[in-house]
Amino acid sequence: MKTKSALAFAEAHRNENLDRLISFLSIPSISTSPEYQPDIERAANWLVAQMKAMGFNRARTFRTPGHPIVYGEWTKAGKDAPTLLVYGHYDVQPTDPDDEWLSPPFKPTIRGENIYARGASDDKGQLYTHLAAAEAFFGAGSQPPVNLKFLIEGEEETGSTNLGPFVEEHAEMLRCDVAAISDTEWVNPATPTIVYGVRGLAYLEIEIRGPKSDLHSGLYGGAVHNPLQVAAEMLAALHDEQGRVTIPGFYDKVRLLSDEERAELARVPFDEEELRAEVGAPALWEGEKGYTLLERTSVRPTLEIHGIGGGFTGAGSKTVIPAWATAKVSMRLVPDQKAAEIADLFTENIHRLAPPTVRVTVRRYGMADPAVIERDTPPMQAAVRALRRGFDAEPVFVRSGGTIPIVTMLNEELNVPVVMMGFGLPDDNLHAPNEKLNLDHFYRGISTVIHFMTELAGQS
Repeated sequence: MKTKSALAFAEAHRNENLDRLISFLSIPSISTSPEYQPDIERAANWLVAQMKAMGFNRARTFRTPGHPIVYGEWTKAGKDAPTLLVYGHYDVQPTDPDDEWLSPPFKPTIRGENIYARGASDDKGQLYTHLAAAEAFFGAGSQPPVNLKFLIEGEEETGSTNLGPFVEEHAEMLRCDVAAISDTEWVNPATPTIVYGVRGLAYLEIEIRGPKSDLHSGLYGGAVHNPLQVAAEMLAALHDEQGRVTIPGFYDKVRLLSDEERAELARVPFDEEELRAEVGAPALWEGEKGYTLLERTSVRPTLEIHGIGGGFTGAGSKTVIPAWATAKVSMRLVPDQKAAEIADLFTENIHRLAPPTVRVTVRRYGMADPAVIERDTPPMQAAVRALRRGFDAEPVFVRSGGTIPIVTMLNEELNVPVVMMGFGLPDDNLHAPNEKLNLDHFYRGISTVIHFMTELAGQS
């Protein structure tokens, strides 16, 4: 009966939930730029105020050396009721290139079936489905069937630097029976998707320094090794002709996909031509030989170059040999690779490739280990049933190519099963202009979370 009342309340208050989502999305909580620190604070305080208004018995921010962490709890369901910890993040990516947005990124705009704004899908909209689901129980005159804890950080987009120490220090406060994350996407608009694995990440920057200052290329060309040329040659050497990463030892600990997992993955609906059209590329890259495209984007490790800096890039011409060059590189990792070990191997390889004509420094930024979750746990099966009810479709299990550092932390620090039950779509333009969230998924996501809470409590 509680479930029906909560579902009815959520349906009747769609406009209110949309208004709150618009308010949340309007806060430019960009975590990568110090100038947005006041907005980071505003977003954190907005969440605290929402939880207090809903009736949570505790809601506050915790200071960290970086951005604040928001914590809230409602623990009145009783000692026999399971405790659900919901993780999310309120920080968002930068908006550049701004001239490619069809509407201002922090003025949420509804066009057709979608709401467009930075953070709409990653992760404010998906996170808010859980808060709206909790409020639906309160608003219907009852209470959630599970104890609730919310852990919401403001540094996910910068590598979750302070989250690990916080989880370790507050392990008792965060103790729970299951953790849920809605920060993932479906394989296509018709297929609900549960993610049971995420890749890890090692993000590094290479700095290459040659002469003490920029030099005239006519006078010094042929005598001084150009740092940009060195960068290009070193970066090109990181892959072979088969698409494999050439770093010695890179694949040594990669866990091979079981026959059962590979067969399950082959059943996931996937259209390569749709993906090609979606990204707008002339053709898709074949990548690492011997693996399907879906395998290469989810269960195999990769190395990508994100940016190269140095020299003259302004209008007109300037014939200089630059004094320095930089390159930003990341590697997505799979079980049983460790981010710190791979970063060590990368650094050793870069120094081995570097000629004696330059000085090379490697700096580390975001680091996270990969994770795989068992698919047959009771919480996972509760998510399957909830998605069936919320979307009237059979869900599939996939491993994501993305990285969610908290998954490994929750597994290792709290020893709890994690359910990654997202409501995003492949074309949501995460980290790109015109990020969006499908509004039907937002509303059905709220209903799905209501069902999930009920399923966890064994009251379906």
